[in-house]
Amino acid sequence: MVLVKSKAAQTSNLMLSRFLAQAQRLAGVGGKVNVVIIDDRELRALNRRYRRKDKPTDVLSFSSLPQFGKELAGDIAISAQYAGRSARRFGHTASEELKILILHGLLHLAGYDHERDNGTMGRREEDLRRRLGLPVSLIARSSPTNTRRRKKEKSA
Repeated sequence: MVLVKSKAAQTSNLMLSRFLAQAQRLAGVGGKVNVVIIDDRELRALNRRYRRKDKPTDVLSFSSLPQFGKELAGDIAISAQYAGRSARRFGHTASEELKILILHGLLHLAGYDHERDNGTMGRREEDLRRRLGLPVSLIARSSPTNTRRRKKEKSA
């Protein structure tokens, strides 16, 4: 289920719900996944509460509790404003950015952790990004190599 509480340009619940179902199938995530699109303030509050990081972020994933079994995979929260800024920065639509963030969140629900897995999640995300026809993946664009490349391009 997708709930859009904070409107993102060029998006609809139906379009994002269809994408979620397709990406969930490809990522091998069983069970129900809820996606909520909220504003920066709400996502920052979640980031502060659950990760103890008092700053805005783009996407957070929350795996379900064991008592729900395989019925519920978890929840994904996305900032509409953060997604809009990233879309402009990387030259694609807000709709594409929301899809990138949904995919990233799904991979976390599948058990991947890019902060500790030596690139396993990044490779999986890149493969699924290509299969789903999405622009550059979240992990790929935030890698040190790509960050240095963007800074070099800006200075040229």
